[in-house]
Amino acid sequence: MNWLKEIQWDDQGLVPAIAQESGSGKILMMAWMNREALQLTAESGHAVYWSRSRRKLWRKGEESGHQQLVKAIRLDCDGDAVLLEVEQKGGIACHTGRHNCFYRELQGDAFVEILPVIKDPSEIYK
Repeated sequence: MNWLKEIQWDDQGLVPAIAQESGSGKILMMAWMNREALQLTAESGHAVYWSRSRRKLWRKGEESGHQQLVKAIRLDCDGDAVLLEVEQKGGIACHTGRHNCFYRELQGDAFVEILPVIKDPSEIYK
């Protein structure tokens, strides 16, 4: 896979990956990918990330069912960030049960939750 050589991996062999919703253009989440995760994503058409906390591959939606179908994979100008254009299944990308992970907005001197919980996480992860 020659195209994997174009990516500027960090010292841990990772690259940040931003998931953007196809159609709306909304940023859903940011995660990390290693070579294997990116290669599997390209081959399968389903988003696969690297979980730094669990130190293993994380197939988006493997527990929740909220898969991301990949429509396009883009690389930024410096080669050090990946953008995935995805179709978000179930309308929930965040483990908190929200549409996306960027649900807190700075208002004055505090972050305020601006997006509702669509589904309680205890109902998603059993």
